[in-house]
Amino acid sequence: MSSSFQATAALTAGLERIPDQLGYLVISEDGVLASAGELENDEHTAGVMMQMVRTASRFRLSGSADPPFKRMSVILDDFVYTVTVSGQKVFVVKRQHNQQEPISV
Repeated sequence: MSSSFQATAALTAGLERIPDQLGYLVISEDGVLASAGELENDEHTAGVMMQMVRTASRFRLSGSADPPFKRMSVILDDFVYTVTVSGQKVFVVKRQHNQQEPISV
């Protein structure tokens, strides 16, 4: 096994086991590091998600050294993108959106 393959396998090991996942992306500033499922080789979605992360990262509380967010969800009718920032990498998982009906009181 090459060290590149081992590094990629380490990046994606947890992503493979997420329930209801339809696909994932692992992105760095240099581009897509790994992808699978419905997001395999999806450079467009990777670019859109990175732009959203860059925009959200600008909303920093004054005086705070902490990153402005750790996780972001983009909720659409049929699926959800969950975006997690860790280190210098952005992990995007596309999952089935199991909508709950609103509760009427």
